[in-house]
Parts: sequence; C-alpha cells; structure tokens
Amino acid sequence: MLPKTLEELDHIRKDCYCMVAVRAVVSGSASLIPIPGTDIAADVGMLLQLIPAISKRFGLDKEQINQFDPHTKALVLRLIQAAGSRFIGKLVTEQVILQILKKVGLRYTTKQIVKYIPFVGQATSAVVGFSAMWYVGNSHVEDCYEIARRVLEEGS
Repeated sequence: MLPKTLEELDHIRKDCYCMVAVRAVVSGSASLIPIPGTDIAADVGMLLQLIPAISKRFGLDKEQINQFDPHTKALVLRLIQAAGSRFIGKLVTEQVILQILKKVGLRYTTKQIVKYIPFVGQATSAVVGFSAMWYVGNSHVEDCYEIARRVLEEGS
C-alpha cells in the first residue's frame, strides 16, 4: 500500500536507509573473507532480498502495483518508466542484480584485485564492497521515494 502522507513517506525512507546501511556493513565484512567469489555471492543474495523489501515498504512491488485502481496503476507505471527504474514494480532476479553490479563493475573489479594484498588490500576491498552496496541500495530508496512522492502529489 502506498504511503498516505509525506511524513509516512519520510519515515519509510529513513527505515530503508537503515536497511541499506546494515546490508552495506555486511557486504563490507564479506569482502574480508579471502575466498574468491564469496563477497559477490553474498552481495547478490543480499540485493535479491533488499531491493524487493525496499519496493514493498514504499508500496511499489509488482503485486502491490497490480492491486491499485486503474488510475493509480497507470500513474505509477508512467512514473516508473519516466524514472527508468530497473527494479520498481518488477520481479528482481539474479540476472537483473548482476546487470546492476556490472554498472558498478569497476568497483567490483578493484575489490577483487586488491582483496589479496595483505591488510591494505582487504581494507580497500571492504570499503569498496560497502560503498557499492550503499550506492545501489540508496539509489533504489531514492527512486522509490521520488515515485511515491509524485504519486502523493499527483494523486491528490
């Protein structure tokens, strides 16, 4: 269900930022494990849970959108298309997550290379893992927030 007030919407955004922060810390921690691919597998798994959870909190997952009245559904779909979101109102699959991670690919390539340099490399890898998860998660929070805010404004 879409938020009814701007205050409720702001509260949801704050909660979602907290969810992203927790996942970003876990992502950074997973980067410290010196087994190849462990951190990427952890990131994909976390994003497969995080992205739909954020969409759902804002009332913008696929099932919720399909239950809107025709006017609201058309408005939401138009706003999603205009925003160019790859996640909102869509089924999030591993392939979609991997495509998004390729967009932050330089960070992930750097993370994999420096990971094996003792101490400094692991610390750098953790920072890169944290920042990549932070970027992807918070970008989705902002996309959802803007769409929900516009629905509130235009739906009134």
